[in-house]
Amino acid sequence: MGFAVWIDSEERVVWAQGTHEYRPMGTAVIAISDQFRPRDFVPARESPTHLRTCFAGFFGSLETVNEFLNSTETRKLRRTPPHLL
Repeated sequence: MGFAVWIDSEERVVWAQGTHEYRPMGTAVIAISDQFRPRDFVPARESPTHLRTCFAGFFGSLETVNEFLNSTETRKLRRTPPHLL
């Protein structure tokens, strides 16, 4: 499993694109105060292009994504890696 995560601070939502055993799961969007679940991912949904500078990182599981979202540490957002564009 692997997840790429973007945080849209203005809209207060979090976007994630996931893969499971090298197959795309799709994209999910949740409120910044929520948690991701496998059923949130929709293969036909695409993340918006305006998030290119809101990349939060790569994560190995939904559990680690949710732990990151619940943490109080400062989130350093950066530019989306080229291979994800």
